[in-house]
Amino acid sequence: MDTMLEARLQTQQRNTQNTQETSLWSSGFGMKLETVTPFLGKYRPFVGRCCQTCTPKSWESLFHRSIMDLGFCNVILVKEENTRFRGWLVRRLCYFLWSLEQHIPPCQDAPQKIIENTGLFSWALLRFLNCVFLNVQLHKGQMKMVHKAAQAGLPLVFLSTHKSLLDGILLPFVLFSQGLGVLRVAWDPRTCSPALRALLKKLGGLFLPPEANLTLDSSEGVLARAVVHAAIEQLLVSRQPLLIFLEELPGAQGPRLSALGQTWLGLVVQAVQVGVVPDAMLVPVAITYDLVPDAPCDVYQALAPLGLWTGALAVLRSLRSWGHSPRVCVRVHLAQPFSLQEYTINARSCWGSRQTLEQLLQPIVLGQCTVVPDTEKEQDWTPATGLLLALKEEDQLLVRRLSHHVLNASVTSSAVMSTAIMATLLLFKHQKGVFLSQLLGEFSWLTEETLLRGFDVGFSGQLRCLVQHTLSLLQAHVALLHVQQGDLLVVPRLGPGLTHLARLSAELLPAFLSEAVGACAVRGLLAGRVPPEGPWELQGIELLSQNELYRQILLLLHLLPQDLLLLQPCQSSYCYCQEVLDRLIQCGLLVAEETPGSRPACDTGRQRLSAKLLWKPSGDFTDSDSDDFEEAEGRYFRLSQQSRCPDFFLFLCRLLSPLLKAFAQAATFLHQGQLPDTELGYTEQLLQFLQANAQEEGFFECADPNLAVSAIWTFRDLGVLQQTPSPAGPMLYLSPTFTSRENQEKLEQFIRQFICS
Repeated sequence: MDTMLEARLQTQQRNTQNTQETSLWSSGFGMKLETVTPFLGKYRPFVGRCCQTCTPKSWESLFHRSIMDLGFCNVILVKEENTRFRGWLVRRLCYFLWSLEQHIPPCQDAPQKIIENTGLFSWALLRFLNCVFLNVQLHKGQMKMVHKAAQAGLPLVFLSTHKSLLDGILLPFVLFSQGLGVLRVAWDPRTCSPALRALLKKLGGLFLPPEANLTLDSSEGVLARAVVHAAIEQLLVSRQPLLIFLEELPGAQGPRLSALGQTWLGLVVQAVQVGVVPDAMLVPVAITYDLVPDAPCDVYQALAPLGLWTGALAVLRSLRSWGHSPRVCVRVHLAQPFSLQEYTINARSCWGSRQTLEQLLQPIVLGQCTVVPDTEKEQDWTPATGLLLALKEEDQLLVRRLSHHVLNASVTSSAVMSTAIMATLLLFKHQKGVFLSQLLGEFSWLTEETLLRGFDVGFSGQLRCLVQHTLSLLQAHVALLHVQQGDLLVVPRLGPGLTHLARLSAELLPAFLSEAVGACAVRGLLAGRVPPEGPWELQGIELLSQNELYRQILLLLHLLPQDLLLLQPCQSSYCYCQEVLDRLIQCGLLVAEETPGSRPACDTGRQRLSAKLLWKPSGDFTDSDSDDFEEAEGRYFRLSQQSRCPDFFLFLCRLLSPLLKAFAQAATFLHQGQLPDTELGYTEQLLQFLQANAQEEGFFECADPNLAVSAIWTFRDLGVLQQTPSPAGPMLYLSPTFTSRENQEKLEQFIRQFICS
């Protein structure tokens, strides 16, 4: 750290001697800055281990520590060494020669032969990917785990996040290039035009027939579901790898977990249960871009379906801009494979009682109760399709929780890209602007903090070049201004640019989510004691008991959507509360305070462990275990008085501020909105209200359609809004409890206690 500060001082001294250059974006900002690489080559965490609670055998058998040191490879970079030939001509034709050397075992099926006819198609696709992307990085150790799982002779099912329409083309190519054969991709028909859908079907793409979602007693629906079941069973028996997208596209307004992805996963689960195949290996996959190539410029615009004509235009634009506009970087992450059969057996033992959000939180919001029920929250926004409804209720629950578990594994193994770090710094620390020399140091600091939390980053290289590349990618949302002494001022552009930065910064949130929840919970605990604008020293005087902290964390956990938290179904809320508290202590924000007459927290010599506590399974907390937490009543904490703590505490609180502010404004809007109205109509009303407030108060990061939908659905689960079916769609109206202005203000006050101004 001293080296980094020293280098920053030298950088600032040398900036005074620099001359201005004509183009800031293309000439390295007109500054000659010393290269500082404090985070590269020191510590790169190996991410993606499977759950040790649900799949302990897979956790142990499909991993070896030696694979952590294998490093990365650029999948789309083909050199002379990747072919069987050598020479100057080979160096110029290596892409073509590589594509000709790819071999796939022959198949008698006619459509399958079309898939296997790679040749010139592989060469063209490889050249196109090189035009669009700067690099596509893949960890060799993660690939080795997948190859080891494939040797078991079981079908591989890849369950992926979804960031771009290009995912369905890029991921099969990446895995094909690594010797896993041709993947069958389960496509969403809404993302493709009819012409493209017909082409993808001939190339082996899988599409769910619309008749499969008809009612259970429909003869057409029964026939369609039987055909789909037979197709999946044949695919698994032939051991062809299958790719399923568990996540909706980022621009889609709705649940994060894909209903179609759950349907395909349910078909795989049912095939294993009936014995079509003895088992299947599930591989969580994550793909991250530093900037999504096909993302709409307007955040309020939905992603248009991909067609042959639009695809051809995109290819031409990419080729035309090649060498002029910055290309994006991609990281593909393959988490540790695990056995579906093993998960099915172990996961059922972790199921406990659950309650709705209305049962858990509404009495506390209205002041009718102060005790948080000792049970988990049941919240699932993803609608069940006809194929999933055809399963038993227990199997439907298994598929839903398995989907959450896999999506959690994919997100936690995703690397944080440079644009997410830059967007977070500009949005939550320097919305009024920051000098480039200072931004370099803070970029390095936030990268190190991310790595220390067990999350990998998707970039490497010289610090100055990284920042230059990142700002060039964000140039539509960032302005560079010359100031005195040769420095540059980086200023985020107001308006939709801040909303775009907020979406990018959401990619960093999982790394700091526990601390952010804890910081907002502490803010809520202090809200009734110390004024928010009061000095940090005054807030540090207050004693915070562990039970009070647990309660505030639980309240915030229940309020936040499950799609944001993505908690593992096998982890109880009380375990997560303890994890949040541990993180706050580890990062130095909370310090233990010894009360008079109490045993020091570090004195464990005289602690007596009961047999019940010794033999209790991890995460198994029931009503009979409440006496085990009696010792927590005597534990107290204070906010640390270190000089860095106020800024870091405010930074953590601001990470959740877009969502919480949108919820608070939605509570304010209850007495202004026109109800009853359709869900779509009320969403449009709320979004217009958020946009109007953004113009007045400057909170453009809250004016996001996805946040408006999350607020409405959370209020529906909380019992604030009620829903009835109608020919025009679901109709929303205020529940009788919240028609009074007093209860609406109680709801708004409950939400605002967690917001740090």
